[in-house]
Amino acid sequence: MPVWDDLIALTLIGLLTGVVGGMLGIGGSIVMIPAMTEVLGPDQHLYQSAAMIVNFFVVVPAVLHHKQAGALQPATLRRLVPLAALFVVFGVLLSELPVFHNGGERRLRGLFGLFLLMVVLADLCRLLRRRREGSSMIPQASTASSKRMELKPVSPNDVEADGQLRNAPCTWWLALAIALPTGLTAGLLGVGGGLLAVPLQRRLLNTPIRNAIANSAALIVIPSLIGATVKNYAYLRTHAGDYESFVLAIVLIPTAMLGSLAGSRLTHRAPLDVVKGAFFVLLLVAALRLVYGALLPGGG
Repeated sequence: MPVWDDLIALTLIGLLTGVVGGMLGIGGSIVMIPAMTEVLGPDQHLYQSAAMIVNFFVVVPAVLHHKQAGALQPATLRRLVPLAALFVVFGVLLSELPVFHNGGERRLRGLFGLFLLMVVLADLCRLLRRRREGSSMIPQASTASSKRMELKPVSPNDVEADGQLRNAPCTWWLALAIALPTGLTAGLLGVGGGLLAVPLQRRLLNTPIRNAIANSAALIVIPSLIGATVKNYAYLRTHAGDYESFVLAIVLIPTAMLGSLAGSRLTHRAPLDVVKGAFFVLLLVAALRLVYGALLPGGG
């Protein structure tokens, strides 16, 4: 695969991956995998192997910035991280089943496309619901009264003296409900998992959007490292001597890290509406192309 012939395209993919991943608290595979499929041709297992390496380097700079901004919620993360790390391994093992290899590789690509479509439809439903309710996507005020406009009412006991929300009350059962789909999806499809972790935190824990994004980025760090190790070990076993995933990762990582630093700053300084709108269109196009390609007789 002529990776070096497409060096400029791959560095731009890395930059876009970092900005989107850092801003929205996701690893960035949702950008990388469709983009690499478009530029280099279909090879789902290769791209997942590379993307899971890059995910780690995308989220680490973002987590450091979120920590400086005081957006992380340690009590929630102490329960989410170990569970997500466990389930990401199961997800990777599922992706290595014979049904997803050889001619069945296009099934995994189609499954990834269907996942993107589900994300797009879920975002569209949320947008339509919020417009009907007349509420904005991100509350801009920082007072305790404005934060009560979150998904669920916040009692005075949940608010600190300075008006900031306390750590979300995350029980082990709620942590399992968040970590299980997040980890399995991350391992099976090679994504960071933030696309599930953020809305699940919002729905189940009533976590403010910026805190949910920060938690999601931190949640990805260890599972992405474990998932990348397991996935690349499995890839090397079936493609002996093929280090293409590491070559791709090396090309993508530098600009992905720069983009992540910029994106994580935007999380705390800019409205997310415009970025989410562009992201919505990007996901829709990528999803349709992946599903269509998987349905072609040759799997193209």
